[in-house]
Amino acid sequence: MKSAAAPAPFAPFSGPFAIGTLSASGGAAFPGLVAPDGRALDLRAALGEPALTTLTLLERWDKTLPRLHALAADPAGAWLSLDDLRVQAPVEPRQIFQSGANYRQHVIDLAVAHRAPDDPRTVEEARAEVAAVMDKRAAEDLPYVFIGLPTTISGPYDDVVLPAWAQKPDWELELAAVISRPAYRVTVEEALEYVAGYTIANDLTDRATVFRRDMPPIGTDWLRSKNAPGFTPLGPWIVPAGSIADPSDLQVTLKLNGETMQDESTNDMIFGVARLISYISQTARLLPGDLVLTGSPAGNGIHWGRLLRDGDVMDGSVTGLGAQRTRCVAEEAR
Repeated sequence: MKSAAAPAPFAPFSGPFAIGTLSASGGAAFPGLVAPDGRALDLRAALGEPALTTLTLLERWDKTLPRLHALAADPAGAWLSLDDLRVQAPVEPRQIFQSGANYRQHVIDLAVAHRAPDDPRTVEEARAEVAAVMDKRAAEDLPYVFIGLPTTISGPYDDVVLPAWAQKPDWELELAAVISRPAYRVTVEEALEYVAGYTIANDLTDRATVFRRDMPPIGTDWLRSKNAPGFTPLGPWIVPAGSIADPSDLQVTLKLNGETMQDESTNDMIFGVARLISYISQTARLLPGDLVLTGSPAGNGIHWGRLLRDGDVMDGSVTGLGAQRTRCVAEEAR
């Protein structure tokens, strides 16, 4: 769904180019090479491959990367203006791996917010206990990862439809790593070699359906709480990994209607990108184009006591990756 809200002003990204998925009015989507000044190349024409998609480009990322650098440096290319193009989600992944409880301050805030009404602990005592649990997880090297559906992906400027059943829809802006080649049982030391680049994801969550109230021992219900269509605005770009000096030193910022709600460094992550990829790969085989969402920092709506509602506009940015803007639209009750 195309947004009626004005797209975010073009935000420069790190490095000489980024990859996006673009389309002209009424035309088919195509992989585009985007320059920091707002120009774009249709990579189908530039590489002489009419059937090229962003996913097939990622499937041979290592081989094609030098050619992309050459195209970015050629001022005589058939450059287009982004003003004349629609920016879509940069990739349609086959698999989405989502890291939960991966920002220390965020986990502490959520645990305190979800305390039972009769919890005898003070806020300070509760925070101290959760902090100790986080330290234990880090020491024992146990990330928490679950799986999301590709149908949740939407564009960086598309409207987000809030389902009528979602009582407490919340934002969770995140750094996402995009995989470049099959990864299975890779070590932490080699894990970053499997990253094509990084992008921005907003992993929306309905807080009211996270936990199963009918059968508490089951625990979390990620299908219901996170997988509504369009619940993962993605992009605008995939910025090559070589253009991001340190993924553990990026600022994640989300503004709601212009007011800053999240503003935290990725150095608050308990497990970094390399550790997450290695951990996931011990069980699952990651594929080119797959997304690894690294978790969301403190400052979610449940923390502020202000959840998403019709008409809200979210502006999200991560250092060096550009910016996205999405407007919330309430679904009509059936």
